[in-house]
Amino acid sequence: MKRREFLHATALLGGALALPNESFSMPVKPKKPKHVLVIGAGFAGLAAAYKLKKEGIRVTILEARNRVGGRVYSHSPLKEKDLVIELGAEWVGKSHERVIELCQEFGLELRNNQFDTHLIYQGGYSKANEWKLSDDMESFWDKRRTFWEELSSKDKAGMDKMDWWRFLSLRGFSDRDLDIRELLDSTDFGETIRSVSAYSAMCEYAESSDKNEMDFKIIGGNGLLAKKMADAIGSENIHLSHAVQTVNQGKQGVTLICQDGKTFTADRLICTAPTYSVLKMNWNPGLPSSLTEALHSLQYARIGKFPVVFSERFWGTENFDCVTDDAGHYFYHGTKDQPGKEGVLISYSVGDKADVLNAQPAERRRQLVLESLKPAFGDLNKYVLSDMKYYWGKDPYSYGAYAKYGIGQWSQVMPVLRKSFRSVHFAGEHLADWQGFMEGAVNSGEDAVDQFL
Repeated sequence: MKRREFLHATALLGGALALPNESFSMPVKPKKPKHVLVIGAGFAGLAAAYKLKKEGIRVTILEARNRVGGRVYSHSPLKEKDLVIELGAEWVGKSHERVIELCQEFGLELRNNQFDTHLIYQGGYSKANEWKLSDDMESFWDKRRTFWEELSSKDKAGMDKMDWWRFLSLRGFSDRDLDIRELLDSTDFGETIRSVSAYSAMCEYAESSDKNEMDFKIIGGNGLLAKKMADAIGSENIHLSHAVQTVNQGKQGVTLICQDGKTFTADRLICTAPTYSVLKMNWNPGLPSSLTEALHSLQYARIGKFPVVFSERFWGTENFDCVTDDAGHYFYHGTKDQPGKEGVLISYSVGDKADVLNAQPAERRRQLVLESLKPAFGDLNKYVLSDMKYYWGKDPYSYGAYAKYGIGQWSQVMPVLRKSFRSVHFAGEHLADWQGFMEGAVNSGEDAVDQFL
């Protein structure tokens, strides 16, 4: 049972919040729109607009940032070198059919972006394939897909009522197992697994590829796909640096007023903004109380990317990544299989760790990141060319990297957030079957268009 099927099943079990139909009302027989507005030029908004244009419907995108791509953000750390890293979304999974199809359509090539994980734990260093979890945990992990498939809908609904750490601890796994699963799994959800729905976690690991969809990236940067879609939509239809301040709905459709006073009117609206930005807008009529409560309750992961550019790739293998129990948390080779002597290791830190690293002065932060790797490689200062940061926890538009569904929220909050409000349809990775992936954003944007076509 896939996640979307589970949402329907739990609703039948009475798991979902009551949805007041009168406050979410839409026309019984909606007409095919002639013009649709889209808030957001991230992958959800671009996918929605691209589909609308192919359907022959006029589309206008309003984007608050000064670029397209949203939380997909490719960056060149050395201007004189042909190297690209991702400060935002990193991976395309083997099962990400739509992103793969779009890459083929636009002539973009995917490169293997899989890694073999090293471990630094309690001061000790173990290379990839030289460490493992307990036999009990390894056995459970090997059988996780069978375990998941044999659970009833009621059992799965019950898992949504506890956190992932508690679920694992109740199965009697060792403290070491729990520690390492915390380190590994928190990188997937962006916060401690003590705050993540056990249903959300188990579902992801049972339904994903062996590398948990960390399989490919786009050669030249994931941002190239955003640019290709934007070009196909037409730059004249995309207005950058246009933050929407007010959303008015009436019998004639939807009118948006931007912070600079410009107005745009159309038949319908697809809003792909993160929940933080949705709540900052003035809505007339006001959003239903159940929707407002759901928007307030969903949190986004505090993820920081702290890349360090090194003069040489001292780690010795292109497919290097390493999980640590120190501040740097998780490191991976951000310039994997790109030509050149220089290389970038990206410290991918989550939750409180990311918050602490972000708050430090630049020199202190760099040393904390390097100290995390010291048990494996010693003093690395001699290799450092430069370093940088992007902390999604303080991103002014999302205040987080991607949505994190906590205890009970998959069945209680998701159905409310997905519901259309009059002539407004919502989309974004927070409404996808998978959080934190470009594929989910694309799927969500296209699903929003399907609601009225």
